[in-house]
Parts: sequence; C-alpha cells; structure tokens
Amino acid sequence: MSPSVFYSLGKESFCFVGHDISIRESIDTYGALIWPGCVALCQFLENNQQHINFMDKAVLEIGAGTGLLSIVASLLGAWVTATDKPDILSNLKFNLLRNTKGRSRYTPQVAPLTWGSDLDRDFPYPSYHYDYVLAADVVYHHECLDELLKTMHHFCRPGSSTTLLWANKTRFQSDLRFIECFKRNFNTTLLSELPQQEVRIYMATAK
Repeated sequence: MSPSVFYSLGKESFCFVGHDISIRESIDTYGALIWPGCVALCQFLENNQQHINFMDKAVLEIGAGTGLLSIVASLLGAWVTATDKPDILSNLKFNLLRNTKGRSRYTPQVAPLTWGSDLDRDFPYPSYHYDYVLAADVVYHHECLDELLKTMHHFCRPGSSTTLLWANKTRFQSDLRFIECFKRNFNTTLLSELPQQEVRIYMATAK
C-alpha cells in the first residue's frame, strides 16, 4: 500500500524499542511531518516502560500524523488505533504497516477522526474505551482548540480510568491559554520537561 497523493520530503529514520523505524513524510499538510513533541514522547515511553506499561493495553492516538508515536506504542505491545483527518490516513497507514508488520503484538488500526465532530456516533462510549490516549504536538496556532479539548474529554471522561499522555512544544500564546484551560478540566501531572526543545509531557485524567 502506498499513499495516493504524496510529495516526498525524503525519509526520517529512528530507532526505538530495538527496532529501526523509517517514516515517510510529505508536504501536503501539517499532519505529514514529524514534530518535536512526538519524538520526545516516544523517547519517554521507551525509557519508562516500568512506569507506563503498554503491553496488551488499548491505546488511541489523536492527531497521529505520520504514525511514529503509534508505531512505538505498537512495538511496546499495545493494541493501537491511530486517528487523524481523512486526508492524512493514506500516508499514516503506509508508515504503520511498513514499520509494524511482523514486529508488533497487534496490528495497529487506522480510523478517521475530525476533532469534535460526530464523536458519539463514530466512537460511542463505552463501546470505544481506551486505557491510554496519546497526543503529541496537537496544540498549535489553529482554530480547533475547543474541538480538541472536547475530543480529549470524550475519550477521557470521569470514571473511565483512561489516562491521557500529551506532549507539547510551546510556540504561541494560544498554547499557554490552552494549557491553562486543560489544567482546569483535567487532573494533570508534569512527567517531563525538556527546556532546550521547549517540550513538556503531561499525564492527565478527567476531573
């Protein structure tokens, strides 16, 4: 399987969980690039497997982009569903299958998800329940921050026992406003801070 529309930027290569990972990027959208928060969260998960054990856990990634984070979660033993906007999914599927086939305990799934849109229809609770929700560099200067928070709430609702792991590189004032709003709605713990990259990794559950 190969992307139906793809403008090459070349490949990015990584090594996580003892596996070489090759990611194909494209220039058609923000979701087809690898961002610092994604790499930071991959490194954190690899280095903290005793603290955060993905083995046989149901994991959802929102804004999966190129799929690097979902690939790492799959290699750590999780049953992964990677989501993003429909126009992202072709390249996402390509990268997931290329890097997990014959390596992962479960075959990762891919599903379309537009933040804040048709959540109860497409992902009704509790039929779609996840142990962990992952998000990396999903907050930037766009007009969908309210929809993003609504989506986080949908999957991490009170009493669901779902844990959200979110990595973010602060770029704009809107990032800081979102973080404050996020902290008002979630029980939040700062897991790691990387000052040079301006990346913070949070763990959160719904209040």
